[in-house]
Order: sequence, then C-alpha cells, then structure tokens
Amino acid sequence: MTSQVNRHCDLHPDPFGCPDALVVFSQRFQEYGLIIHDGGTATSGILFCPWCGARLPESQRDRWFDELEARGIDPSQDDIPAKYLDAGWLRS
Repeated sequence: MTSQVNRHCDLHPDPFGCPDALVVFSQRFQEYGLIIHDGGTATSGILFCPWCGARLPESQRDRWFDELEARGIDPSQDDIPAKYLDAGWLRS
C-alpha cells in the first residue's frame, strides 16, 4: 500500500492524471481511496488493503469536521487554519 501511495511518475506529477496511479492517501482525513480516472479528483474510499486484505486505519474525517465546528470554523465558508490542511491537527 505504501509503495502505491508513494508512487512517483515522471510523466504525470499529479496522481489523478496518471493512469498507473491506483491509490491515494488523504493526510488530512487519514483515508485511503482508489482513484477514479474520470478526469477529476474522484476517489472511492476503501477500508481494507486491496492487496493483502489488512484493515486500514480508521478515517478521521468526522473528527476533523467536529474539531473545526468546535472552533467555530465552517470549512465551506471560512479559511481553514494551516494546521488543519494536513495531518498536523492530529498531533495537537
């Protein structure tokens, strides 16, 4: 899984534009997803590794939104603080 997420393509710097890229990892939400190659950035979330079947870490998406709401931040309208743009918010 790690090798797929960290895969580098010299022809396509964006994994969503690379036909060989299969998996993406969201640091912000701690989620894995299969890339849907439809010209956009769509993914289909997965709970288990497609190669070995191991359960993947639990998504932190709900916790992320709860944290922002507790601070009075509406992510659809307000600027999101930098620490919430990646996994930094999980360490604080």
